[in-house]
Amino acid sequence: MLIDGLYSVRETETTPEGILAKVHLNKDHAIFKGHFPGNPVMPGVCMIQIIKELTEDATQKNLFLTVSSNIKFMAIINPEKNPDLQLTLDIKEENGEVKVKNTTSYGDTVALKLNAAFKIVDKT
Repeated sequence: MLIDGLYSVRETETTPEGILAKVHLNKDHAIFKGHFPGNPVMPGVCMIQIIKELTEDATQKNLFLTVSSNIKFMAIINPEKNPDLQLTLDIKEENGEVKVKNTTSYGDTVALKLNAAFKIVDKT
């Protein structure tokens, strides 16, 4: 985990397309003190990192983000109000790449949609 203590994975379920993960955000993490004081918001780059880490766990491969497209932040993720997220990741591996289609939500609210391609890299 790149940002230690930011979130914990509560549950993962393998689906025919990829995985369904339930993640709990740590509302007391230092990142939220600066982003933003008094009104914490989950940084988009941190959400992309979580998606990458969940994909690495699912594929058991070390990945490097090469392309992200159709990134749509549709709702603010406030860790004090909505700390529990559900992420669906449709994962396909082809030609040395892992392609992911993600939808992140809390309750009935879709917060993020993303398509990304990751290059498979050797662990060093």
